[in-house]
Amino acid sequence: MENIHSIDEPIPIEEDEVTEMQEEFNSTPTIKEPPKIYRLQESVINRIAAGEVIQRPVSAVKELIENSLDAHSSSINVVVKDGGLKLIQVSDDGHGIRFEDLPILCERHTTSKLSKFEDLQTIKSMGFRGEALASMTYVGHVTVTTITPGQLHGYRVSYKDGVMENEPKPCAAVKGTQIMIENLFYNMSARRKTLQNSNDDYPKMVDVLSRFAIHHISVGFSCRKHGAARADVQSVPTSSRIDAIRSVYGVSVSRNLINIEVTDDDPSRSVFSMKGFISNSNYVAKKITMVLFINDRLVECSTLKRAIEIVYAATYPRASKPFVYMSITLPPEHVDVNIHPTKREVSLLNQETIIEKIQAEVEQQLTNANDTRIFEEQVKMSSPSAPKVASKDSQSGPSTSGGSIAALKSQKVPVRKMVRTDASDPAGRLHAYMQVKPSTQLDRNASLNSIRSSIRQRRNPKESADLTSIQELMDEIDNNSHPGLLEIVRGCTYVGMADNVLALLQYKTHLYLANVVSLSKELMYQQVLRRFAHFNAIQLSDPASLPELIMLALKEEDMYVDGSENDDLKKKIAEMNTELLKRKAEMLEEYFCIYIDGLGNLSRLPVILDQYTPDMDRVPEFVLCLGNDVDWENEKSCFQTIAAALANFYAMHPPILPNPSGDGIQHYRKKPSVVSLGEDLNTSGTNGAGEDEIEHELLAEAETAWAQREWSVQHILFPAMRLFLKPSNSMAKNGTFVQVASLEKLYRIFERC
Repeated sequence: MENIHSIDEPIPIEEDEVTEMQEEFNSTPTIKEPPKIYRLQESVINRIAAGEVIQRPVSAVKELIENSLDAHSSSINVVVKDGGLKLIQVSDDGHGIRFEDLPILCERHTTSKLSKFEDLQTIKSMGFRGEALASMTYVGHVTVTTITPGQLHGYRVSYKDGVMENEPKPCAAVKGTQIMIENLFYNMSARRKTLQNSNDDYPKMVDVLSRFAIHHISVGFSCRKHGAARADVQSVPTSSRIDAIRSVYGVSVSRNLINIEVTDDDPSRSVFSMKGFISNSNYVAKKITMVLFINDRLVECSTLKRAIEIVYAATYPRASKPFVYMSITLPPEHVDVNIHPTKREVSLLNQETIIEKIQAEVEQQLTNANDTRIFEEQVKMSSPSAPKVASKDSQSGPSTSGGSIAALKSQKVPVRKMVRTDASDPAGRLHAYMQVKPSTQLDRNASLNSIRSSIRQRRNPKESADLTSIQELMDEIDNNSHPGLLEIVRGCTYVGMADNVLALLQYKTHLYLANVVSLSKELMYQQVLRRFAHFNAIQLSDPASLPELIMLALKEEDMYVDGSENDDLKKKIAEMNTELLKRKAEMLEEYFCIYIDGLGNLSRLPVILDQYTPDMDRVPEFVLCLGNDVDWENEKSCFQTIAAALANFYAMHPPILPNPSGDGIQHYRKKPSVVSLGEDLNTSGTNGAGEDEIEHELLAEAETAWAQREWSVQHILFPAMRLFLKPSNSMAKNGTFVQVASLEKLYRIFERC
């Protein structure tokens, strides 16, 4: 009973037990307070959002290209330095940005694409959030140069963190907008280091430009590295999707494509239409190329891509990595474009049904195409002269353009003979002071071999001149060629248009004026003879009636006084010429690819220069010339006059609409209305000169026509001229070439001063 204690008596605790209890209490964790929630600063929010929208330099390029397309541009040029980290420059010829909008241009959620959320249901533009430009200003230094139609000068302004760094400054500017991003991710060190260790962003940009180029075929695209002489992507506006694919992805892709179309207009299942091209069994690649546009928006769809891969793997096991281009059009309300930060993906109504129908059509097309196979013989070209030419070019290149600094010191070229540009450097950079990398020749794209082969065939008239008369005409061109002008043509550099007809060319230390119309006419004439009976075709969208074309030409020439009898005479001339051309239709189609059907309709014309389409307003004049000016009795004379008629038709004449630049704007002002006696003449005169008195639609059409012509002169005529043209002796005397300046003579004049 000694161990029993009363309730009031304290129970004794051993010292060891006390120590153990204290340690247990100390080891029990204390309960911490929950973390406090803070409101982030606006700059932190914007920088986090910017990192999500602009994930890589290619993201910025894609956003800027879409902005240019929304601005209705016809030409978009991209220049990149160091994979886009040092510089991204995107220039377009769109409608520009209003001066009043520049202060809020780079603020978040400022846009001209929509005003309320419901507008997303019918959105057709590429952009709509107003986040891209703002995001760029938070991760890079952004400079905008823009000019709108009707302004005498443009404006340049820099942005940082969504706001202007200073007031817009007036500056000289070309039509459209130029956006320049420098030091991208300068304030995001981790991402910048990651991207600096990767060199694959520039190829990604080239890939994005290529995809846009084959879809927006009415827009010219170019992409090159800063300081590079040639662009890695160069496309021109064209009317043919196949031509666009050929110019961007090469002949090996374009010649192995199958046209595919799917349409469904049943509201209970799906409403959509799809047009595109898929590769056949002759196309073999290591990876799939899937170019997908939905309502003109470049997107990705892994489900559709996988469905197509399954069909190819089952049908063409050897060619299971196809090239696919598809353009799907749906009602805007059936597409949700607001599901991805970079708008890379969209959500479709009845997506499973749409993919199922497209997959079924692809399978059917491949099965039908598999019934007939085309096997192409691969011929190994043994041209021992090719390596010699390449080595010769690589050796002569530094001596022509200046070479390295060591070469300059050894040669000691006088300053008055140093040339800024040469034929191998159309961009005109001072590469006399740049180190020429010897490996450049080895890094050329292998796909250029087929292009060079076709060019060599076209430059050799004996391969296409099956008739003696054609060979005689080609011999006349060779015998009449001026060696001095030929050297100038082969080595000249395009500078710019001096007026509507004359262009400035630089050759060595000399500056020349060249008549574009005369040069293009002679080039087209020679090309017709070279491509004799080997033309590709331009298919007219609607066949044109020959009698109507000839009547138009006769009325334009105003040959007769208005009257019913003269109209009857014109109709008689039109009927006679139509019957004549119908009788000669077989010969015209076989030799010149001019197709005239039995009803007297013109439906096809030849391709004389690749990627060039003539001015269709001159078709009536051309048809009348075929009927009146061709000597159909003598073979040689017949071919010569037809070639001359085609050359005159395809020559790069000034557009019919007056040039709107400078004082030419007066042609597009509306005629002033009659002023009543009670009105103030001064007031009416002031209003008559206002912006509202200009025919804007006609002015826009004229600006587009003249810009397109100048682009064609620079990017189509002169490159082709350097390759193909053999200038005649008469060009040295008739004013086609005129020397206007010489660097040596200018130095003498300055030395006297």
